[in-house]
Amino acid sequence: MLTLADIDAGAVRALLEGYGLRLVAVDAGADIPGSYWGNPEAGLIGHDVYARPDTPVHSLLHEAAHLLVMPAERRPNVHTDASDCQREEDATCALQILLADALPGVGRERLMADMDAWGYTFRLGSARAWFEADAEDALAFLAARGLPAR
Repeated sequence: MLTLADIDAGAVRALLEGYGLRLVAVDAGADIPGSYWGNPEAGLIGHDVYARPDTPVHSLLHEAAHLLVMPAERRPNVHTDASDCQREEDATCALQILLADALPGVGRERLMADMDAWGYTFRLGSARAWFEADAEDALAFLAARGLPAR
């Protein structure tokens, strides 16, 4: 599982800042604020995404994507649980895959493999199968919000 310590945190920070979000570094071993799944999974509060060196990259991108797919007026009040509906959840999964291509040493193939290893579940059996054959609605949702959709 690829973690934040395995990649360039500066690239992650720049990616998130480009969308108006902030990466907040959490010390190794400390509790991660706003983590829905608990340590070492990423957390979110408002416009901030919290991660430790051992936070999986897929988790960090998933939480960031949650903030990006939701209406901007909801972001300031978000704490821990960002999910609003299945449509937003699907768009979040698609966006995290697309965002992975912007990070050196990550890319969508590696991210989807880590998603499967972590235990994400998709009707077609894998993140890749879902993304390539069943994510049209999620990609349309992203496009409608002006987010990357390919």
